Amino acid sequence: MPLPLRRLHAAVVYLALLLAANAAMADPEALRALRAGDMRALVIHDTPREVPAAVLLDAEYGEHAFEDWRGRWIVLNFWATWCPPCRDEMPALDALEGDLGGPDLAVLPVATGRSPLPVIRRFYAEAGLDHLPILRDPRQRFAAAMGVFGLPVTVLVDPEGREVARLTGDADWNGPDARRVLEALLSR
Repeated sequence: MPLPLRRLHAAVVYLALLLAANAAMADPEALRALRAGDMRALVIHDTPREVPAAVLLDAEYGEHAFEDWRGRWIVLNFWATWCPPCRDEMPALDALEGDLGGPDLAVLPVATGRSPLPVIRRFYAEAGLDHLPILRDPRQRFAAAMGVFGLPVTVLVDPEGREVARLTGDADWNGPDARRVLEALLSR
């Protein structure tokens, strides 16, 4: 085979392999196969679910529509200051946002219910949370619409604004097991 045809053949084979890998990541079963450790409890949906519209408050009482983050993968974490497992996982979420946060991924912790702003601020300072925004759902409207009835709950939302997976309970979101799942999603 002449050199230009060999290069074309190699390019076609590479493209086919790349497309197959991306198709596998779109396959819920392929994602389920990546679950290990803390991620074993991650429920991956066969079909994505719409996320309801919501308005979140920031630390200055500014309002932010949840859809403002559309176009990125979102690690949406519902937590409360009075919840020890929630507090335990926040440093890992902060590290995840520091490492992977940007135009492709956002880590959004949403303090839901009775989590007074001064207590949130004090906790962020004590825990050294430098990368996470302060977002609040004080009347639990978003949490209720999302079917969050215990804490913590972390929801993975695709760039189209749809829930693709959910984990109830705490996890090391910056550990190798979570990174494997998140990097597979980001490579889609």
